[in-house]
Amino acid sequence: MTVDVVAFLELLAGDAAEADFEGPSQAARAAGASAEEQERIDYAKRLALQVRDILEARRRREGELGALFESANDLAMLTNLEAVLQAIVTRAKQLLNSDVAYLTLNDERRGEYMRVTEGILTAAFRSTRIPFGIGLGGLVAQTMKPYSTADYIPDERFRHAPDIDGAVSGEGIRAIIGVPLLLGSQVIGVLFAANRTVRPFGAEASALLVSLAAHAAIAVDKARLLEETRAAVAELEVTTRKLQTRNETVERAADAHDRLTRIVVDGGGVDDVVRSVAEVLGARVVVLDLDGETIASSAPDQPVSDYEAAVTRRSLDLSRTAGSGDIYATPVLAGAEQLGSMLLGPREVDREDGDLDDGDQRILERAALVTALLLLFRRSVAEAEGRVRGELLDELLSGTTPDPETLRERGRLLQADLSRPYAVVVANVPGDRARVGQAATFVAATHDGFAAVRQGQVVLIFPDCDARAAGELVVEGLRLSAGAPVTVGAAGPVPGPLSSPDAVVKGYDEARRCLAAAMTLGREGQVVTADDLGFVGLLLGSDGHPAAYVTSRLGPVIDYDNAKGSKLVDTLRTYFAADRNLTRTAGALHVHVNTVTQRLDRVTRLLGKGWQEPERQLEVQLALRLHQLVA
Repeated sequence: MTVDVVAFLELLAGDAAEADFEGPSQAARAAGASAEEQERIDYAKRLALQVRDILEARRRREGELGALFESANDLAMLTNLEAVLQAIVTRAKQLLNSDVAYLTLNDERRGEYMRVTEGILTAAFRSTRIPFGIGLGGLVAQTMKPYSTADYIPDERFRHAPDIDGAVSGEGIRAIIGVPLLLGSQVIGVLFAANRTVRPFGAEASALLVSLAAHAAIAVDKARLLEETRAAVAELEVTTRKLQTRNETVERAADAHDRLTRIVVDGGGVDDVVRSVAEVLGARVVVLDLDGETIASSAPDQPVSDYEAAVTRRSLDLSRTAGSGDIYATPVLAGAEQLGSMLLGPREVDREDGDLDDGDQRILERAALVTALLLLFRRSVAEAEGRVRGELLDELLSGTTPDPETLRERGRLLQADLSRPYAVVVANVPGDRARVGQAATFVAATHDGFAAVRQGQVVLIFPDCDARAAGELVVEGLRLSAGAPVTVGAAGPVPGPLSSPDAVVKGYDEARRCLAAAMTLGREGQVVTADDLGFVGLLLGSDGHPAAYVTSRLGPVIDYDNAKGSKLVDTLRTYFAADRNLTRTAGALHVHVNTVTQRLDRVTRLLGKGWQEPERQLEVQLALRLHQLVA
């Protein structure tokens, strides 16, 4: 019987299953083949099965190589390091058909640390760190060779550590294979595949994982280089932006310097500084005095908010620039003396960081310095003019008034109309009188007035102003320079020197007497006029005439009697003479008690409810007596 080799070739060509190769042998035995023929048929079957195994291995290898090349291509397409690492472990799990895969990277000081995993279930395993030389992974990293085990825990080839063994047992891992990720002679990490059953990894699996690890190492290195390049480019962009910002800052500083220099050289003022700084910095700029009043503003119609005022006060308290976001303030200083503050409001164009950079802060502080210079210059001019005004006031108070024409000419040179009425203020101030005198000169000049220091007291006169308003101007204006409460006596308004040469002297005498009374009565730190002192004011008045006093205390009642023909004044006089007894008052006037009550109610409506209080009552009685004497 001839061996049917063609049958086996047909089986091979048809990719038949291994069991199908028993068919020809069984057919030969059924046909009664001899022992020699049967042996030859079985030999042919074994050869055919060997060929089948070779072809199967080659197909599997081709599939693995195809998958490996596909993996390499995919890795080459990825540029993000995290995506590359995750793709590596995913491909490793797929190529080896393992339960899990994971990858560790090397830390030169502390060994390997878990970077990415695929199929891992426990957090303890994901956080595992493997020292060099410990466990399978530590041995791979140390020796730069692949290692595998069919059952890790009992394998004594590796140095075990309780925490690593615990993580492996907790994950249920048995078989493990690990291969190094090599860049030249440097191990950058270890790639693992593992199974939760005892299932050895063969040489083919090791070779396949080694090949994947070689591609993976290149992909990891490329991704790292790309990330480093991106970081370098980003850093370069940041540096470029910083340089551009720096150049812009330098250009703004140069522009600001040129503008401020021209303002000083051309004799400009604080308004010019504010306008220029606002243009350079693209923000609202305001210069404030120490009381928070606006001296100059680039946006006059926009008031200073409470928050801006608080920032300004803080800068003055600290004597340096203060603020945050888009509101800043810096003090205007002349040495240690504070002259005010410069406020920088919101920017017209938003900055990236929102804060004031160093260059812009220096521009603001330089502008504040120039502002201090201009304010000092303006104050020096005012003080020079103030000295001339003070000399004229001192002459007026001394009674050595020049002739009208000379006085009118001196007033014209000082741009002062000496025919207007003036309020006269005498202030008693503690502390450095020279400094207080300078402050008084400044206060007078800013209100078109005159100031002088006379007999240890500060004397000021203000045009078109009543006594109290003038006194309050002085109290507020001298408060800071005096460093203590300022007591003021005030009089007027009195006729101007051109109208009555002696009027200012009389007003000065009355203001001095009011100041003396205020000090005697313990009214330090207050503004005191003759009217404030009640009937004492009559004694202190400049002319001693009682008519003004009677009018100030009884004027409405007298006017009512004159208009209505009533007898309210007589009723008041009788009422006080009867010791405020209504019955006796009615009897003396020959009227009913109700009539007296109605008249007194009318008086209350005319004089106000407090006219029967002790102090007012005394003043009313004095006015009644003076009215009777005058009549």
